[in-house]
Amino acid sequence: MTLLTNPPADAFLAAVQALPPPGPAFSRDADTVQAQVFTPPANALANVREVALLLANVESNPAMAEQLLSDFEADYGLPDPCSAPNPTLAQRRASLLAKIASIGGQSRDYFIGVAAALGFTVTITEYQPFRVGSSHLGDLVGGPGWESVWQINAPATTISYFRVGSSALGDRLATFGNAELECRMNALKPAQTLLLFNYS
Repeated sequence: MTLLTNPPADAFLAAVQALPPPGPAFSRDADTVQAQVFTPPANALANVREVALLLANVESNPAMAEQLLSDFEADYGLPDPCSAPNPTLAQRRASLLAKIASIGGQSRDYFIGVAAALGFTVTITEYQPFRVGSSHLGDLVGGPGWESVWQINAPATTISYFRVGSSALGDRLATFGNAELECRMNALKPAQTLLLFNYS
């Protein structure tokens, strides 16, 4: 993405000074009274441009948004029952990114990607019933129905640390817990499956 930039500071004053018709009555010199009169509207234009650049370069990106974060959350139905209580800015962004990423899917990569957007590093184990001729020595012995069981393997504790630049003033220095991971995965899993969680 190409970031938009601000023109030089004197460009706004020059633009405002160019509005009156040309002639000796409207001097373009910087040391005149007219330049002093035109400076406040030029500064106002520069401030508007700066806010527009902030919206275009930062706030339009859900991963970096702060002022528009609540608008993005409203668009995606957040907070929801899976949202962490009193979330930090980073957790709110992670929940939003996970919600955006969870457009639907049933593959390992899909669920691993949603977990990664939430800030969790996971692997997935898929179980199958033991079948003579197709199962191998050492495979788990499971009966009928095991084809619908799968497991998410995650660290015992996932810690999200305060990060300068992405955390906000007042956020906790660290947050712990896997409750949001379990809630989101259970909400997204195929209805006919049984999802287990293994923390180690």
